[in-house]
Amino acid sequence: MKSVSATELKNQTGRQIEAALTGPVVINKAHRPVVVLISYEEFQRYQSLEDRYWGDLAKEASEEGFLSAKASGALLDEMLNARD
Repeated sequence: MKSVSATELKNQTGRQIEAALTGPVVINKAHRPVVVLISYEEFQRYQSLEDRYWGDLAKEASEEGFLSAKASGALLDEMLNARD
């Protein structure tokens, strides 16, 4: 994975964007990784994976039974009041 400083990104934005089309580019600030530059296509792939993950969790919760928003609120209130 390619890694560049924030200064390099500032001075070579076009070059780093081109590099991100073929793989992630880690942007470092003060010698620490702070941002990853990825292609839009890769971003969409990650979004799709995240959507699938949350969809799977929702399906699992539905199959196992889950509390309604009202019941969840009541349970949380009960738990918080038990601490007092």
